[in-house]
Amino acid sequence: MIYFCVVLTLLSGCTDNLSAIKEINRFDQSPIGITENLYLIYSDSAFVEAILEAEKNIDFTNQKFPYSEFPEGLEVTLFDRKGNQTHVHADYGIYYPKTEIIDLQGNVIISDSTGVQLNTHQLYWDAGQEWLFTEKNFTFTSEDYDIKATQLDANRSFTKLVTGVLRGTVQVQEDQL
Repeated sequence: MIYFCVVLTLLSGCTDNLSAIKEINRFDQSPIGITENLYLIYSDSAFVEAILEAEKNIDFTNQKFPYSEFPEGLEVTLFDRKGNQTHVHADYGIYYPKTEIIDLQGNVIISDSTGVQLNTHQLYWDAGQEWLFTEKNFTFTSEDYDIKATQLDANRSFTKLVTGVLRGTVQVQEDQL
């Protein structure tokens, strides 16, 4: 009988420790903050480089792999030193600060004052490298291009542009030898 009581006590003690360990190791997906009607101006040396607008931002930068989510979409205006603007629209966005990757999804539109426009369903932006890429169908129009294709790798100014299978019109200038 004493042996049975000792075993029962040990087993009940293990259960309490197990629940305590589970609580310590529980993955907490609570955000560090939620912002509504976000209007953020990013500047460097008194020069405005970007304006970000979003209905809602959920900040999960308190996680092991931090991210910041824009579940209701976002609008970004980028400015260069010459005063040119680039506009970015997406129905959904998520930013991973450790990798500097931005994942834009749903009705992604990038346009600038020169008439360049890119439309796709999903686009990744590597902010550190200033590089765009997607494996989804996209359209790209400019003064020299009218492209429909899958797979895009491009720099921010679209002067380096690599695609998968493409359909459309591309103006090519031949060099004289």
